Amino acid sequence: MAMARASSGLQYPKRFYAAASYVGFDGSNSPTKTLTSKFPKSTALLLYSLYQQASVGPCNIPEPSTWKIVEHSKWASWNQLGNMSSTEAMRLFVKILEEEDPGWYSRASNSVAEPVIDVQMNYNSKVEPVIENGNTYPETKTISYENGRQVETQDKDVVVDGFGSVEVYDQWIAPPVSGQRPKARYEHGAAVVQDKLYIYGGNHNGRYLSDLHVLDLRSWTWSKVEAKAGDESPTTLNPCAGHSLIAWGNKLLSIAGHTKDPSESIQAKEFDLQTATWSTLKTYGKAPISRGGQSVTLVGNSLVIFGGQDAKRTLLNDLHILDLETMTWDEIDAVGAPPSPRSDHSAAVHVERYLLIFGGGSHATCYNDLHVLDLQTMEWSRPTQQGEIPTPRAGHAGVTVGESWFIVGGGDNKSGASETVVLNMSTLAWSVVTSVQGRVSVASESLSLVVSSYDGEDVLVSFGGYNGRYNNEVYVLKPSHKSTLQSKIIENSIPDSVDAAPNATNATNATRDLESEFGAGHEGKVWEISVDNAEPTKSKGDLLSVLKAEKEELESSLSKEKLHTLQLKQELADAESSNSDLYKELQSIRGQLAAEQSRCFKLEVEVAELGQKLQTFGTLQKELELLQRQKAASEQAALNARQRQGSGSVWGWLAGTPPNPNADDE
Repeated sequence: MAMARASSGLQYPKRFYAAASYVGFDGSNSPTKTLTSKFPKSTALLLYSLYQQASVGPCNIPEPSTWKIVEHSKWASWNQLGNMSSTEAMRLFVKILEEEDPGWYSRASNSVAEPVIDVQMNYNSKVEPVIENGNTYPETKTISYENGRQVETQDKDVVVDGFGSVEVYDQWIAPPVSGQRPKARYEHGAAVVQDKLYIYGGNHNGRYLSDLHVLDLRSWTWSKVEAKAGDESPTTLNPCAGHSLIAWGNKLLSIAGHTKDPSESIQAKEFDLQTATWSTLKTYGKAPISRGGQSVTLVGNSLVIFGGQDAKRTLLNDLHILDLETMTWDEIDAVGAPPSPRSDHSAAVHVERYLLIFGGGSHATCYNDLHVLDLQTMEWSRPTQQGEIPTPRAGHAGVTVGESWFIVGGGDNKSGASETVVLNMSTLAWSVVTSVQGRVSVASESLSLVVSSYDGEDVLVSFGGYNGRYNNEVYVLKPSHKSTLQSKIIENSIPDSVDAAPNATNATNATRDLESEFGAGHEGKVWEISVDNAEPTKSKGDLLSVLKAEKEELESSLSKEKLHTLQLKQELADAESSNSDLYKELQSIRGQLAAEQSRCFKLEVEVAELGQKLQTFGTLQKELELLQRQKAASEQAALNARQRQGSGSVWGWLAGTPPNPNADDE
């Protein structure tokens, strides 16, 4: 696909004009008829809003009534883009068209008709020379002013975009850079604003840095930014490392970081890209204690700061939020189990609601755990990770592209992580994108990673790091994972209110804003919405009848659910009653069993006693029998004696002999 685009020879902004003309924005009375006939309604709605952003600018028209579903949907979609630059809207417009209709250019007319611009914008042009690899090219820069903010665009017919040479997907490539390279470093800050990569501060051989460099991602040319004296001159700007650099509109915000003489609380500095001046932001509320190695995540209009290590090397796991509109600090006491104290971890936000924390390290170990904070309920959770879970690491870097979170580099105090991994934040499934060989900077610790875009495609850019030596190399990778820009835009009913998005500086911020406000990831009914201005919308009566029918259907479903709930409650009550009766019966049986056991024990005692008595009775009976035999013998002896005595007396009497009185004694 990259070769096909390169062969077309048509660059921005003419490529956008050709794409807009192809889909129907060619000055006709009803351009959206072509949109709805060619694309799904959600895609058509997004193309409309990006076209308005590119041609008119940020949405500043009053919010229409919510009864006008079509008009309100178009307004909400446009309003979600916030202050996205015109050039970024053009890139996204072409990218979505190429994803939906890859062969659009070959079917488009050879004559490119520029669309009608609803609001004329002021343009001032100047020509500046660009030095690329020693050759000088004339470069036409168009400076436009959108809501007072200066935005630079470039005529791509004159200078070929640097990313155009990246034709291989999912591989790290070192582009040919020129100019004055920054000093090799790690623990620096990095951010992208308008196709320019800014590098600030860092650590080189234990020495903190305070210099600011910029890499033009179109010409691959380095240059040093000479800051002017603001309320804090460059000579007194404290060098720092372990800080976070955030792009906010046309400014760079440097948050926290280690310094030689640390302050008590986190310091926030601001660099104005227009005036090239540093200044210290005045904040309100109780600022967190100073630290480095923390994560700072831009969510809407707020910065979410988690963890890090203070000046005394104490590891932290506290949570703070800085509101960038009021510049007020707020310490968050979230519920649930937070991640253990750590530093040098990575953080990302999904659908503007879920803050993800991965990895990091303590003084003794590195982690590969994943924690999620629901920013609506302020509750921590630790979900189950899927796929090829990365090894423990700290000092890695991460960026998001749609619902994909890319993690690069880091290490475990023994070796650097050579693989580039990606987490699908919707399914929490890990996979490996690619691996590098040898000691290259993308396998080092405390490197930086940003995302930019070229011709509607996202490109990852890494810089610096430490892997046994300090690096200042640049590597780029074009991921095959695509942004899910047009997914889930109208999954729920029309929202009650829509907040304006922050100053978006890249496609992923706009993607997350769109997904969040329209309820990405939640179940909901897809509304049948037409984006055709010419076609009449449904009357209020028809809409009311539809809503009434849906209300009755929902009420019927609710009644059925209530009835089912009552039935379940009754079944539960019956089961509990039956259980109570069974328990009582069991208790009664247990009582009867105990009584029977007691009676059996008594019977056993009585039987034992009777046995003893029976044994005694047998003994007595034997003794009685013996006595009876002795008595019988005595009686027999006495009888015999008397018989002898009687017989002797008779014969003596007959013989005339008197009885002997002592006969019994003999």
